[in-house]
Amino acid sequence: MKLKFITGLALVLALFGCSDKKQDFITANVDFAEVQLENALKAIPEDGRLPRSIKKDGQLGSTGIYDWTSGFFSGSLWYLYELSGNEHWHNEAERTTVWLEPIQYYTDNHDVGFMLNCSFGNGLRLTDNAAYKQVLINGAESLCTRYSEVTKTIKSWNGGGTKDGNRWQFPVIIDNMMNLDLLFEASKLSGNEQYRNIAITHAETTMKNHFRDDFSSYHVVDYDTITGEVRGKYTHQGYSHESAWARGQAWGLYGFTLCYRETGDERFLNQAEAIADYMLQHPNLPEDMVPLWDYHVNDPAYVPSWLDKLPKLEQPWRDASAAAITSSALFDLSKLSKTNGEKWSKAAEQILFSLGNSYKADPVNNPFFVLDHSVGNIPSHSEIDVPLNYADYYFLEALARYKKLEN
Repeated sequence: MKLKFITGLALVLALFGCSDKKQDFITANVDFAEVQLENALKAIPEDGRLPRSIKKDGQLGSTGIYDWTSGFFSGSLWYLYELSGNEHWHNEAERTTVWLEPIQYYTDNHDVGFMLNCSFGNGLRLTDNAAYKQVLINGAESLCTRYSEVTKTIKSWNGGGTKDGNRWQFPVIIDNMMNLDLLFEASKLSGNEQYRNIAITHAETTMKNHFRDDFSSYHVVDYDTITGEVRGKYTHQGYSHESAWARGQAWGLYGFTLCYRETGDERFLNQAEAIADYMLQHPNLPEDMVPLWDYHVNDPAYVPSWLDKLPKLEQPWRDASAAAITSSALFDLSKLSKTNGEKWSKAAEQILFSLGNSYKADPVNNPFFVLDHSVGNIPSHSEIDVPLNYADYYFLEALARYKKLEN
């Protein structure tokens, strides 16, 4: 991967404190996003498929509504509407959000939170469309079917296992923290405290079992369905079982930040801030604060067995999606933290400027997405150094949160 750094870190830092430069940055990135996502709209088929990434031949790669990423494109359109005020984006967001209505009854995995909250949730937040409320409530009810009173968690995947043949009984991934937002929202909309209670219990169990002493996170924790005890701790998309997969750390930061926002429970704030410190103080974090895809890449203590199957690189792949999630979460955390607000907002700002200045897509080779240089699942040789719809979504969310802070 070759990155074209348009501005150096010194120039990025010089922009801090200059409101005109900040507004120019927001405007330039929103304008760019409008052009790119308009191209994506024109390229998607009329069968309800939604943009996810780019194919090897440069064509738009789309996905059906039951893919875990299906809600991010509509969510990005909602954020463009919020950022620009252009009714065109309101209309397109509504049109594509409706495609996801069947997801409200989908019980096959935990990702209904991603699918519905990013689309219908943002639509409700921005338009107060009453029809969206019941969709979110129904989606929360579907998600709760995956909750176990034995494990005190929401099951992520049906089956699966490690590359060395260990089969999982009740796998829970750190990504699942993101889906709790749907439960909190549905609880407020319906008055049903069960959704909120399940979200809190899942967060408590995750805090207990997913994190190491240094506040790095395992990707997968497998539970015994009879006793509720932990059977094992693994990775599925990271460098090794004991390493710190970058997007997983970002999911944890974002998830515990939203749990504190919704509950006011200081345990969740402390957890979020400890995760943020782990990430931002890690010796392997690059100067521009856009992380390598795993914080332990090239560490000889963590070498996985499948590594020799990957191309040899001068420098490891970055993950712009992890950076975008982190920036958005830190902007949220900066408003909630009683003592570290400025610290988190400055870090969020620096990451955002790095992404907006140096990781934007080349419109010639990538006319459909805002950011490039993300990774999906490197151990499975899937979506390596490509644009991803969720990187765009959290980048636009971070821009919207940054704009609110500036205002």
